[in-house]
Amino acid sequence: MLSMELPIRRFDIDLPLPEYKTERAAAMDCVTRIAASIPARSIGYIPLNIAIKPPAGHMVLMAARSSLHKRGLMMANGVGVFDEDFCGDGDEYQVILYNFSNETVEIPKGERLVQILVLPVDRVSLKEVERMEEPTRGGIGSTDV
Repeated sequence: MLSMELPIRRFDIDLPLPEYKTERAAAMDCVTRIAASIPARSIGYIPLNIAIKPPAGHMVLMAARSSLHKRGLMMANGVGVFDEDFCGDGDEYQVILYNFSNETVEIPKGERLVQILVLPVDRVSLKEVERMEEPTRGGIGSTDV
């Protein structure tokens, strides 16, 4: 079920728009606009061929596709947050990739490496308190999971 229309610009019209690959997929796969080489233990910036104007009160979240690590790659910044106001005609989305392998990774033009979700955003006001009311949980790994 599609619930909103999203203005989007393609920089290379020969490449496909982002798309949901299954009927109930939460995110749309994006393709790379260029072929690129990322040397071992290095970072590369890969353009994704799109500029998007999220609806008012929304943002676009970029995440790695689950198979990205098989290429020896990971998103260098974990996830990508594209604010509602990053929507100019030349504001092409890019992914920052880190090659954690010991070999150069070749990325072909049109490769699906990342996916995007359009999400609502709630802005909050901060209320500083002297202490938190809930008990301290103990931090990372505190439940032995």
